Amino acid sequence: MANTDQRRTNFKCPALLALTAFGAFTLTLSGCLSQGLGGGGMHGYGNGGAAGMPGYGSGAAGPGQMGMGYSDQHFIVMMIPHHDGAIAMADLALSRAQRAEIKELAKSIKASQTSENTQMRTWYRQWYGKAVPSWGPGTGWGWQGGMGMGMGGGTNLSALSAAPDFDRAFIEQMIPHHQMGVMMATMAQTNSQHPQLRAMQQAMVKAQSREIEQMSQWYRSWYGTP
Repeated sequence: MANTDQRRTNFKCPALLALTAFGAFTLTLSGCLSQGLGGGGMHGYGNGGAAGMPGYGSGAAGPGQMGMGYSDQHFIVMMIPHHDGAIAMADLALSRAQRAEIKELAKSIKASQTSENTQMRTWYRQWYGKAVPSWGPGTGWGWQGGMGMGMGGGTNLSALSAAPDFDRAFIEQMIPHHQMGVMMATMAQTNSQHPQLRAMQQAMVKAQSREIEQMSQWYRSWYGTP
C-alpha cells in the first residue's frame, strides 16, 4: 500500500490525523489543541475550519455552539454516525479478517459501539424530545455511503472491502478512526451538561485509546514497522 511512512507517523499521536491512502483529511491538534478546529485544519471547509457545520461559526462560540467543545446534543448527532462507520468496518472484519485477534477486536468494537449508539439515541429523545437527526449526503460529516468524510476519520469501506491484505488495511483505517473518536470524546467532556454522557465519553476515550495501542503493537509485530 502506498504512503506507508505517512501512516506510521499517524499512529504515534492519538490527536493527529493526516492524509492516508484511503482519502482521509488533515486535522492537527498540536500539543494537542493549539491550532484548534477553527483555523482551517479540516480540508473542504475553507478558512472557517468546520464552518457550516452545526455548532461552528466564524466567531467565539455562544450558547449551544461547540467552539472548542461540543454541546451534548451536537456530540450525540456526530458520534452516532462516527460509531456507525466503525461498526461497518467491524462487520467486514468478522467475515474477511484472517487473524483471530482482528476478529475478536471487531466483535468488541461492534458490541460496545452498538450499545453506545442505542444509549445515546435514548438520551437524545429524553433530553431533546425528538429522534436523532440523520446526516444526509452532502453534509461532509459522519459516515456516508462507505466513504468517511469529516468525522469519519478517513475510513473508506469500499477500499477496505477490496484490500488484498485486509488485516493490515483494517488497522490502517481503524487507528485514525479511533483517534478521531478519542479527540471528539475528549473535547466534549469540557462542557458536557449530563454526567451520564460525560461518563460514557470518558469510557470511550479509555477503551479506544487502549485499542489504538493494541492495534499499533500488532502492526509493528506483524509488519515490522514502527
